[in-house]
Amino acid sequence: MQLAINPAWMEAVMLAAVRMTTFLVIAPPFSSRAFPARIKAMLAIGLALAVSPAVTAGYTSLDTAGFLAALALELLMGALLGFLVMIVFSAVQSAGSLIDLFGGFQLAQGFDPQSMVNGAQFARLFNMAAVVLIFSTGAYQLIIGGLTRSFSALPIGGAIDLGRPVEAMTTGITELFLSSVQIAGPLIVILFLADVGLGLLTRVAPALNAFALGFPLKILLTLTFAVTVFVALPQIIESLTGDALKLLTGVN
Repeated sequence: MQLAINPAWMEAVMLAAVRMTTFLVIAPPFSSRAFPARIKAMLAIGLALAVSPAVTAGYTSLDTAGFLAALALELLMGALLGFLVMIVFSAVQSAGSLIDLFGGFQLAQGFDPQSMVNGAQFARLFNMAAVVLIFSTGAYQLIIGGLTRSFSALPIGGAIDLGRPVEAMTTGITELFLSSVQIAGPLIVILFLADVGLGLLTRVAPALNAFALGFPLKILLTLTFAVTVFVALPQIIESLTGDALKLLTGVN
């Protein structure tokens, strides 16, 4: 029995798998260590086989130097796309970090080796909630769909205009800070007003030492009003998914 192998088809699928694997290693929610490396590799190969009719059409076999150059290009492309998605969804974690900072939880900072998050309670809690919502709302399917469409806009082995990814990264970082402040903004305002009230109380009655009540009061306010942020998280994840797709389309 003879098995005929098309070298051009195999090269195209391998290059597509490289882009897919690099993206899955960097982009949330697939970047979490809850997904073993073997699962990520199997998923990348499966996606590469799924898009093989699109990536192999018109592909011609390359020599060794050309294949290595295309391999490096696919690594760069997958890393850029994954980094853009990571920037967008980091807004939720950054919002949790802001709440930790203003609510007095920053002193309990720790490192979560599974999610690779270095932060206090709300930063890690928001990160886990975002991962759960991405899967429960089906946002991960839209992210994978945006990745597969990148092969139509940027065929494997094609040239990359670095100006568009840099512009998309600049836009993504700007939106990261803006989104994190918007998510945590109402709670931050409440905590700021609590500090102002304690300051005025100290001025009126210095003997009360009102700032001694600052930490327990701010922790109580944070735990009470953080529920409102969790209620809004599904809509926030939906909006961030749209922003991620917009950035992927902008690069393409």
